[in-house]
Parts: sequence; structure tokens; C-alpha cells
Amino acid sequence: MTHIRTRFAPSPTGYIHVGNVRAALFPWLLAKQQQGDFILRIEDTDQARFVEGATDLILDTLEWLGLDWNEGPRMGGEYGPYFQTQRRELYKEWAQKLIDKGLAYADPYTPEEVQGFREEAKALKKPFLYRNHRPVNPPAWDGTQPLRFKVETPKRYVWNDPVMGELSAGEEVLDDFILIKGDGLPTYNFAHIVDDYLMNVTHVIRGLEYISSIPRYLSLYEALEIEPPVLACLPHIMAPDGKKKLGKRDGAKSVTDYRTDGILPEAMLNFLASMGWNDGTEQEIFSREELIEKFSLERVQRSGARFDEQRLLWMNGQWIRRLSLDDLYARVEKYWPASAESADESYKKQVLGLVQDRLKTLAELPMMTNYFFAEPTVAMELITSNKQLKKLSKDEQKTLLQTAHEQLANTKMWDAETIQSTLNTMLEITGQKPGILFSLIRIATTWAPFSPQLNDTLALLGKKITLQRLQTAIDAL
Repeated sequence: MTHIRTRFAPSPTGYIHVGNVRAALFPWLLAKQQQGDFILRIEDTDQARFVEGATDLILDTLEWLGLDWNEGPRMGGEYGPYFQTQRRELYKEWAQKLIDKGLAYADPYTPEEVQGFREEAKALKKPFLYRNHRPVNPPAWDGTQPLRFKVETPKRYVWNDPVMGELSAGEEVLDDFILIKGDGLPTYNFAHIVDDYLMNVTHVIRGLEYISSIPRYLSLYEALEIEPPVLACLPHIMAPDGKKKLGKRDGAKSVTDYRTDGILPEAMLNFLASMGWNDGTEQEIFSREELIEKFSLERVQRSGARFDEQRLLWMNGQWIRRLSLDDLYARVEKYWPASAESADESYKKQVLGLVQDRLKTLAELPMMTNYFFAEPTVAMELITSNKQLKKLSKDEQKTLLQTAHEQLANTKMWDAETIQSTLNTMLEITGQKPGILFSLIRIATTWAPFSPQLNDTLALLGKKITLQRLQTAIDAL
């Protein structure tokens, strides 16, 4: 059997977004499943769009997600270098092979002349094809002009995509394209074919936007006498409305932002894997090991996958609940509110254990826990905006809180079970529903929009603080 070698070849032109990560995840899964190799290559030939620091951002993001690579930056490997700008001589050697075969030529035209050809074709209502304006006697290529590939005999190509099925394209899509630019650096169309061949890549898995260019690639493979690898195109990640490809304007953030916002790497991988792929069951939560075991290109869907951030948040909450308390405690180190700085570890772990089931992101921790460490600010709007509580007069609210203060003050044991018994007794005394009485007590003791189970919250706050806060609320009313 063929030893599987896949690759991820990003360009360091900005932040790494969810589409980039999914383009890395699927070939990584395939390589891991088949005990193959996953290669990371940096395609940095577009110097006009190069962003300083973008490469480190890509590497750090992949490491955070656990998408480890066998060869590439920070790892090395026998097929390096793994930055395209460091492979210029290799591209020149392969370009010379095409020149020697009469399949590449120097482009003598200025950009203005090429634009003139385009306008001429437009006036004639014909598609613009550069090969229709191919120079009869091009100058010898000296590296200062663009070098173009010469399509010798345009023809129809048929190929099989593991995701999209059997595809074909006619000669009308084949044209003389640039191999090496005037600055001496190769274009993507040329460099990736040379690199994939020299690095023994067996499967090229990338976005659907490349599918229209595959006939060009096939013509170049043929000219170089190279056997093409398996070429697979992934469906687009669509905007939330499902009508267009996801873009920055649709609210999608960089993966770094999601990380800062407290999304777990397990949740991000799970979420991205499920966009465009499923294992044929109703299962939604997949561990890294399950994804590796079950993944197959054949089960990647052909239609676009809608980006649903609410589903990501739901999935993140599921993963937070799966973590052990010690694991979660280690991960939330940077998310505690400032008020927790002097609190001891044991108390913080108790607080974290209470809110774990309610967290959707790690970044929600301050909002969920600040009242355990600092005196909250009275916020009467939490009462006046509550559909049930706002029906009560202030005197009725005050009377209920006074009853709560009295009953809790007389509670001998201060533990969750005893407190719950006292709370149940209050329901009998006041004749109120839990949704009214317990909500009022919860707000008066936390002044937070959300909190864990009331008896657990009061038990951890302690009797003294609970009674003080109830009195503060009574005074405020």
C-alpha cells in the first residue's frame, strides 16, 4: 500500500480563520488514520501580501489545536526547506525543464498590453485566452520577465475527486499561465506542483475554490511527466444564512480570537470536523481519537456547510463539562476575575465546580463567579426586568427577603442539604412559587444574571455573607 503523505500549505498573509484550520484538519485526520505523514509547508511567495508574524501565528494555532506535523517549520525533515522563498533554485530547475521542452516562454508583454488584449476580447464578446496572443518569437528568459507555461495541445480532462466525484473540463479552460513572476518567485500554480512532487505528497486536500484550476494543474503535471496525487476539494464553509461563502463580514473571527474567548481546542476541532463531514450516525461529540478512527474523505459532503457559532458555543459547553475539575482549573488560570487573585486554590476549585455545568466559554468565568470573591453592586434592574418579580410591589419583595433573612439566620447547619430544606420551608410560609421566591433570593445574594443552584451558591458564600447581602437588598428596597 502507498504510504500516505498529506500536507497543509498556508500563506502567511494574515490571521488564520476557520476555513484555514479545516483545510489543515482533514488532511491531518487522513494522515493520522493511515499512519502516514502530515507535512506543514509555508507558501510565502506572495511577498506583497506577506504579514510579519503570521507564520508564528499559524504554527502556534496548529500546536494549540494539537494538529502536530511530521515535517516542516520547527520540525525539519529530509524534504526541506519548508518555506517556498527558500526553494527558488528548485523552481528554476523545473522551469528550465519546461523551457528545454518548448513548453515555457518569457512573457514580453507589459501589463497594459495584456489589458488591451482583454478589452479586445470583451469587445468581440469572446473569452480572453492568453494563448491566442502568444508571441511568435519570445525572447530568451533571463529571470526578469514572467515565465509562462505553454499549453501545447488543449484538450478535455477527466478526473476523480474523492469528495466531488467524477469531474471534467474542456479545452476552453486551459490557458498559458504564469509559472514564475517578474520578481523571480513562482506562482502558486507552479510551486505547489513541484513541491508536492518533491515531498512525495500522495493526497492534496484543499478548498473548493481550487476546483476550477485543476485542469490547469493536470496539464502541467502532464507536461512535467508527473503522476498527479489524489486531488480532493472540500465544500465551502457558508455564512450563517447559508447563501454565500463565509467571510470576515459575516462575523467569523480568527481562530486566535476564539481561543482568547475561551473556546477549547477539542470543541473547535469537533466543530470544524462536523462542518462538511459526518460518520453516518447521530453522534455530535467526537474526541480527537474518534475523529481519527472514523474519518474518511468519502463521507465528506459535497454541499456547503453552514457556519453556526451558537452550535460552536453549545459544543464548547459540552466539552467543558467533560473535563475533570483539575483539568478545567488549569485551563481557566487566565480567566479568573481580578477579585479572585488572593483567594486560595481550594475555594476557587469549589467555585469552579459549581459553575462548570453552566459555562459555555472560559471567558464567561468572571461574570459567573465575581460575586464569590467581591461584594457585588446592587442592580435593581435585575428585579425590575424579571417577568415574575416585577409583578410584586416593593413591599412584597421586601417582606419575602425579610422572611428569607429570618429563616436562614435560624438555620443551625450551613450546608447545601440543610439550606435546601430551609428554602422549602420558606415556600410553605410565604405561599410563593420557587420561580419567584428563589429568584428573588438568588438576585439579592449575587446581583448576577446567572448563578448555580441556589442552595449550593449560598452554602459556598457562607452564612455571614448571605445574611449581609440579604440585609443590603432589604435596605435598598
